[in-house]
This record gives sequence, C-alpha cells and structure tokens, in this order.
Amino acid sequence: MNDAIADTEVTPDAAAARATEKALNGIRILDLTQFEAGPSCTQMLGWLGAEIIKIESPGTGEQGRRASTENDEVDSVYFMLLNANKKSVTCNLKSETGKTYIRKLIEKCDVFIENFGPGVIERLGFSYEEVSKINPRIIYAQIKGFDQSGPYAKLLAFDNIAQAAGGSLSVTGDADGRPLTPGVNVGDTGSGLHCSVGILSAIIQRQRTGRGQRIEIIMQEAVINFGRILYAAQAHFGTAVPRRGNAHIMAASAPCEVYPCKGGGPNDYILVYTSRATNRQWESLLKLMGREDLKDEPKYTSPALRYQNSVEIDKIVAAWCVTRDKYTCMRELGEAGVPSGAVIDTMEMYQDPQLRKQGAFVTVDHPVRGEFTLPGCPVRMSDSPIETSAPPLLGADNEEIYGGLLGVSEEDIAAALADKSI
Repeated sequence: MNDAIADTEVTPDAAAARATEKALNGIRILDLTQFEAGPSCTQMLGWLGAEIIKIESPGTGEQGRRASTENDEVDSVYFMLLNANKKSVTCNLKSETGKTYIRKLIEKCDVFIENFGPGVIERLGFSYEEVSKINPRIIYAQIKGFDQSGPYAKLLAFDNIAQAAGGSLSVTGDADGRPLTPGVNVGDTGSGLHCSVGILSAIIQRQRTGRGQRIEIIMQEAVINFGRILYAAQAHFGTAVPRRGNAHIMAASAPCEVYPCKGGGPNDYILVYTSRATNRQWESLLKLMGREDLKDEPKYTSPALRYQNSVEIDKIVAAWCVTRDKYTCMRELGEAGVPSGAVIDTMEMYQDPQLRKQGAFVTVDHPVRGEFTLPGCPVRMSDSPIETSAPPLLGADNEEIYGGLLGVSEEDIAAALADKSI
C-alpha cells in the first residue's frame, strides 16, 4: 500500500461522500435479458450501484412481466422479484430505428448482456463481433444453457433443465426414490451470479488493458460448479454419487438428518448435523441430551461408525427433538456447539422481524402495487450503501434515456413511438 495514501486524513466531507458512494457508480449496463438467469445478474449489479438500462419489447415488455401474473394488467410478482434497481426502455430490436438506438446505447455502455435462446442475438445483428466493433471497450456477456460448440448448442434451457443436465437432480431425493428438482434455482440465479463475477472481473481487467471482452456462462457448468463436493464423493467411492436423502453426500457421519419437533406442522422439523472431522460435536450433543452414557459405546466412537449405525442414532436424537419446538431445538443445540437449523418456511422467513431488520427482506413503493416486500441484496459492504428501488414500469425511462442520454429530439421520439420502433 502507498504510505502516503494510507496516512491521508479523511475529512468529514470526504467521509460523508464515501458513505454514499456505491461500488459500481459510473458503470452503465445495457440489459437485454429475460426471465431469471440474466435478470438475476443485472439486479445484483444494480444493487451494487450500476445503472441498468433494461431493453424491452414495446407493448408487452420482457416475457417475465406477464409470467404467472394474477392480473394481466399488472406486472407479475415473478418480474418484481428479479428487476429491482433497473430502468426500463422500450425498443423494437427488429426495426431499423430500434437497432439504430441500440447501437447508440452500445457506444455509451460498459456492459452488454443477453440471455436469449441460441442464435437469437446474432440474427438480430448484435453478435459479439458486431457489438465490439461499435465499442471495443464493451464487456459482452451471454448466458446460455449449453456450450455453443457442443451437441446441445441449439437447445433451450431453464432452471430445471440446467439442474437436470448439471447433476443436481441425480443426487436429490431419497435413496430409493426418483430424482427430484431442488427447491431453489441454482441453475438460473446461480448462473446469473456467476455472470456477475465475470463482469466485475472484466471491468477490473479493462482498467489495465483498455479492452473489453466476451463472457460466456453455461448454465449446465454453473450447476456443475455448485456440485464440486459431489466429485469428492465420486472420487472417494469410485462410483456415481447416489441419492442419500438428508445424509451427508460423503456418507461420513451421523446424525445428519431432519427430526420432527413439537407442533406437528409440515415444517416443524430441525436438521441436526455433527462434523465428520472429530467427535467433539457428537460428544456435545450427547451431553445436551443427557446421554453421556453413549460416549464410549464402541459402535459410536468415530464418524464412520456412527454413519453405519445412523438408524439407531436417528431414533435417539428424534426422541429428544420432539419434546421441543424447532426454534428451541435450534437455540439449545447451537448454544451447545452442535450445528443445527430449524426448517423455516418461506412465510416464517417473510414475516420474521429480525430478517426485515437486517435487510434480508426490504419493502419498496411500487407505482401500481403499492408497498411490496422482496428479498434484499445479500452482499454487505462497509463503504458502499445497498439500496433497493422498485422494479420499473414498462418504458418508464424512455424519455430519460432516449432524450437525455442519447439526445434524441421530442419529435423523433414521438415518431418512433408512433411506428412502434420504441
């Protein structure tokens, strides 16, 4: 570190400015994404301070606006959850006027990102080669289901497709049951977050080289990356990784299971886990349960032996857990040094005042829906405030972007609206 910089006194004004400066202020992103994978990426970058210009079809908007909506006149909750902190601009990518405006925006943007079906963006005339000719500094990001040089290049992919092809389904479910789709979207949102890492890295590299570059995220590969520990298990056992229910994928220790708690509801359970590294957490659990008589039981003296006798152990732990509600279980186990987690459902989390206080859920004021609460940004930064603004109405920022940023006259904007170019 430069000593002169390190020793520089921070004035009150400088400190105040720093406190309001967002990490990605000054970065402008041209967002041609839809559904979840792409919008997850740009929403994260928007949270971090980038200006997100979301390009949407005139009249209908991005397909997610009307996906699973309860009212065709109102943006879907699905769309709302993925498009906070963005600006909406309508543009017909098939019209020459629309394409002209996109080219002008490319000149003024740092990042171009799309996740259309295979070949679509190229047919529209905005391949990496064409876009980089317009702006050699631009970072061009794409999210596709499969590698574009492989046998599945032309196949469409959504979250569950990526999870099936990326191995997630094959290891999810009970040992004697069918493969199951996990409840969270690591294929879509996981790909989006991988893409945001690539974009941020390219921005840093561009500071050194002055050049942009192409970023490709393959959804199948993102799911593979989330499953790295599966390949440790495969190498260890020499076979494809099986489904194990709630047991650790390495078949390494017990307990590692969900146990019913007082209440009897569908989610009145707690997951209890003891490390495969030592006996310390197992012994802490025995002490908490008042079963220290089992500490020297030969068949329980190592993680591997406990796994072999997991059915017996599950009965012992279940008998203790069922006498308490799941939150009491979680607190008592945690305070004893035993890893555990109550099975908390979506409504319980949504209504949890602590999660609201810490920003896990935030409330925005939407011009149509009014107050709307959605998950907040999970990234916390000491010198970059994280704020959440409501998802934009379709075309809400046309005037600011076309008239302000591009300098298009009111007459030309009116003509473009009339012929549905924007």
